[in-house]
Amino acid sequence: MTKNKDSLQLSVTESSSIFDNLEEMSVSELISNINEEDAKVHIAVKKALPQIKALIEHILQRMKQGGRIFYLGAGTSGRLGVLDASELPPTFGVSEKLVIGLIAGGDIALRKAVEDAEDDWNKAWNELQEYDINELDTVIGIAASGTTPYVIGGIKHARKNGLLTGCITCNPNSKVAEVTEYPIEAIVGPEFVTGSTRLKAGTAQKMILNMITTTIMIKLGRVKGNRMVNMQLTNKKLFKRGSRMISEELNISLEDAKILLMKYGSVKRAIDSYLNK
Repeated sequence: MTKNKDSLQLSVTESSSIFDNLEEMSVSELISNINEEDAKVHIAVKKALPQIKALIEHILQRMKQGGRIFYLGAGTSGRLGVLDASELPPTFGVSEKLVIGLIAGGDIALRKAVEDAEDDWNKAWNELQEYDINELDTVIGIAASGTTPYVIGGIKHARKNGLLTGCITCNPNSKVAEVTEYPIEAIVGPEFVTGSTRLKAGTAQKMILNMITTTIMIKLGRVKGNRMVNMQLTNKKLFKRGSRMISEELNISLEDAKILLMKYGSVKRAIDSYLNK
């Protein structure tokens, strides 16, 4: 029986690695070849900059009116979304409710694979509704393959209900991009280990997430100059960093900066209060 042409075609993320017999390579050869492949990620993300820009600009319009961002993903993609969302409150001093990462299978899936969780077309939408989502919110699907039902279903429902939708995928002409208003496609090519999208695809997704939320935080006034003036002072290292920021910004001694930081509790408030006294 002859298979039709379409059934023989593999997505880019599932295509065979350009390397073979990996187990026969030395450690030096392995890390050199992985590094060679990783160099392609920067190029792929650079090509996607216009798509990234378009999504950010539309998100900003909504967030300035009180909108939020929701990430949807499974496996590595889901973990990256949760990671990005969880790092924003300590870095920029924003509410943990501003950017929320949802992963197929729930929090247990962060550490352990949950079988079949990503195959539920309606689960993501049901989870989103628990957050009282509205038309100011944005839903971003993260799916290296672009075929994850959990993500596609969530995006379709969100768009149908008037939410802004974006996605980050590493396959061209994917199903998730087809149903998304502002898709981002970073085509990094076959993985070093065939199909292991925790490698180049995951790196590209992380880079794009960094771009999206860092740019948004800056444009929302959470950075001054080049400093994280709204960061949470949750340990000694960050307190020292905050004191140094104040000292350099106000041209005062480090000891005086520490006193200000202890009094006001944040770099921004300390600087603003000093300048306005």
